[in-house]
Amino acid sequence: ARDVWLSHVAIPDNQIHDIPAELGNVEGAKAYAKNIAGVRAFDLVILGLGEDGHTASLFPNQMVDNSADVVPVFNAPKAPADRVTMSQHRLNNTHEVLFLVTGAGKQEAVDNWRKGVSIPATLIAPANGVDVYCFGVALK
Repeated sequence: ARDVWLSHVAIPDNQIHDIPAELGNVEGAKAYAKNIAGVRAFDLVILGLGEDGHTASLFPNQMVDNSADVVPVFNAPKAPADRVTMSQHRLNNTHEVLFLVTGAGKQEAVDNWRKGVSIPATLIAPANGVDVYCFGVALK
């Protein structure tokens, strides 16, 4: 997102909060939690959608501590197994959420989402709603 979008707009670096996944799941989560500690709500969060309906490393059938803003993920069903994510609670405390969904492999997840099937992406429901942009996915 930084290279494609954010480097082309006048947003101060101190207002862009990359997750330091390169530190590993536990240390990355600690560092990111410290980084966003003073941020009450994000203006914009850009998310993707996985073929299984996961988003932000929130996977089907995996519990995440919603009392924390940032959570280390262990044994994710998709590589890499160890990840860092924001909790559903924290993601829902965002002014604007933008989903960018690309590729025909996401078709079933998009169809399920539109039918109201419970997938992790449906848990992201901030007060202002979400905007979803699909590329290479047919909207039925």
